[in-house]
Amino acid sequence: MLLIENLWVEVEGQPVLKGINLRVKSGETHVLFGPNGAGKSSLFFAIMGFSRYRVVEGKIIFKERDITHLPPHERAKLGLGISFQRPPSLRGIKLYQLGKLMGKSEEEIKRYAEMLSLNGLLYRDVNLGFSGGEMKRSEIFQLLLQEPDLALIDEPESGVDVVNIGIIAEAIKKLLQKDMPILERKRSGIIITHTGFILEKVKADRGHLLMDGKIVCSGNPEEMFNEIKLKGYKECVKCWKKTL
Repeated sequence: MLLIENLWVEVEGQPVLKGINLRVKSGETHVLFGPNGAGKSSLFFAIMGFSRYRVVEGKIIFKERDITHLPPHERAKLGLGISFQRPPSLRGIKLYQLGKLMGKSEEEIKRYAEMLSLNGLLYRDVNLGFSGGEMKRSEIFQLLLQEPDLALIDEPESGVDVVNIGIIAEAIKKLLQKDMPILERKRSGIIITHTGFILEKVKADRGHLLMDGKIVCSGNPEEMFNEIKLKGYKECVKCWKKTL
């Protein structure tokens, strides 16, 4: 599904990703851990091709196609989707209209809106004046409508109460086809989490720890998160430096 090889990325001349290697198979869900400023969101933005994030070395291969230099809208057409940690507001376009632009029927739009408790927001401008929980639900709603082959989900539990986490988690499981046997799943996902709470609801296959723009270790996501909870990222830094 996704293959990243030796990816180096700069923002305004400053390196933010330093030799990232990552492989995500079809049907898999991966989780990215790391302290603030480690490069987690930067990796998502580079995968999506946002122009501020300049690839200086390496490749991004999506479904066996080199997309390293494709614009974001072409990547979206190929099946990449993203939900933002801090999504923009879109004046002049309603959530319902967005669904219609994606070619969805009224029945599909309303079914997903009901799943995410967004019925009352369908005819409001996208994210304009939404609460934190409403924005997060709106982002996952848009991904459900898009049905991407690979969903990049940035901190779905950030700033969200317990009730909303449950709603969002159920929708993510639907999005990633968690109700199907893994060999039958066609969609993959990468989830950035800072708190790790989403792991209690959405089972992941592999975890990765980012430090200073590098993936410094990978493994069982639940075991990794338990270590982070117990010892914190400072201990992760010590462990990483021992390997250098």
